[in-house]
Amino acid sequence: MELLLEDIKAKGLNNGYSYAEYRALVSDLAEKEASTGPEQTEALSQYTQLNNSRMRRWDKTLKFTDEVVDKIKSVDKKVSWVVLSESWCGDASPALPVMHKFTEINPNISLSIILRDENLHIMDQFLTNGGRSIPKLIAVDVKENTVAATWGPRSKKATKLVEDYKSEYGKLTPEFKQDLQIFYNKDKGQSIVQDLLELLPLK
Repeated sequence: MELLLEDIKAKGLNNGYSYAEYRALVSDLAEKEASTGPEQTEALSQYTQLNNSRMRRWDKTLKFTDEVVDKIKSVDKKVSWVVLSESWCGDASPALPVMHKFTEINPNISLSIILRDENLHIMDQFLTNGGRSIPKLIAVDVKENTVAATWGPRSKKATKLVEDYKSEYGKLTPEFKQDLQIFYNKDKGQSIVQDLLELLPLK
């Protein structure tokens, strides 16, 4: 784990994308009708375009309550969030803007984004039910030099919706994925906010 942590810090904290850089990357790929990752398909390109629009909307409309802002401001130790993602990932589009807003409120929290398919050796240490599900947030306690917590690929509320649907129908359909985006829109990022608060060393 020590070697892995050093690699997370080297790849993520030092060489990852800032949120602004990641947004610029996704926007550029959307214009070019392309996506991140070795596989280039029309479907992945379309998902990238959708996510670019969604993140642009989230950036403009996301709001936190005063209580949430006060909790985020109370964090007085350095926490670094390294997030594995890809431009086509539908669950990343609501999550990354929320994470970014945390860092805007408190500079003790930093965010760095790395691409999953370029960092599979890191991804494979943080699987979800055996799968390379993204986004996956790895919270590094800078002072203690440890992985303090992980999160992803969805909020607890969204995960329950997914698990309930899978148990009834066996797999996720395109229709369900549309319904999940409707849930994200109605939820306004608040279930992600509550999950992320639990990762922080709050006073």
